[in-house]
Amino acid sequence: MTDGQLAGERIITGFSGHHPPKTLRRMISAGRVSGVILFDGNVGGARSVRRLTSELQAIPRPASIPLLVTVDQEGGLVRRLPGPPKPSASASGAWGAAFAERLGTATGASLHSMGVNVDLAPVLDLGGPGRAIEGEGRTFARSPAAVSDIGGGFARGLAAGGVAATAKHFPGLGDARVNTDNAVQKIRLPAAKLRGADEQPYAGFIQSGGAMVMLSTAIYPALSEKPAALSRPIATGELRNRLGFKGVSISDSLGSVSARAVGGPAKTALAAARAGTDLGLFTDLGDAARAQRALARGLANGSLDRAEFEASVTRVLALRSGLKP
Repeated sequence: MTDGQLAGERIITGFSGHHPPKTLRRMISAGRVSGVILFDGNVGGARSVRRLTSELQAIPRPASIPLLVTVDQEGGLVRRLPGPPKPSASASGAWGAAFAERLGTATGASLHSMGVNVDLAPVLDLGGPGRAIEGEGRTFARSPAAVSDIGGGFARGLAAGGVAATAKHFPGLGDARVNTDNAVQKIRLPAAKLRGADEQPYAGFIQSGGAMVMLSTAIYPALSEKPAALSRPIATGELRNRLGFKGVSISDSLGSVSARAVGGPAKTALAAARAGTDLGLFTDLGDAARAQRALARGLANGSLDRAEFEASVTRVLALRSGLKP
């Protein structure tokens, strides 16, 4: 693979419209992007989603394996596509793990039928009074054991339905007062609390063979002064070395207010790669293109560790190759 293609394997992008725009087609054809994220503006009914994903997968590209087609399909307020899950995580949590698993299976089957192969769910953050995640109904419960049990059920269901699950937002966003899309958040919990409670549902997900983990863009001063997705002590130290995660990690949106406080797409893409985050998520196509070029330059000039970079690419390629057609 060329440096440009290696760089592309580390990029997920959003785009506008119900059909792949020319710029995205060119990026896919050149191997400069690994996959896409879909939002409300990309879709109408289920048939239009299937048409769009079929168009994307039909674009000729260097690696003849599926593109990652991702979506935030959590339920409740965060449901981008038609179909399940309609209940919020909080509502699902009240019904328990068996219900969550059945709902996950239905969600996986629905997404798979539309050509979506990655759900950026479940949220494994702990609920808390007065906190954004609980206020939005996006948490299954308040205790680590309950979140692990119920969220793990939903993740198993997704996998049974043919879709890769993504636990988020590591190492835990439950204590944030505001969504990181809208403001910089510092989670001022001691390391012992983060490891003993907030990270526990992720440990269960990892032990059960979970495919993907999304890293938060909040800052955890007890662990690092950088946003988690851009922090080596968290993305590599906590997630891989301490918890033993072997799958694919992905950042939360690097176009969020929290990430933009660090810098533009080139700077955040380089920081994420150096941290050990496998995939940088950009909602804007132009930002994704700038990020890909920055990564390619970093490989060419030696400012990025090539062996580590290629190890990340190997994980992404393995995920893509193993997706259910």
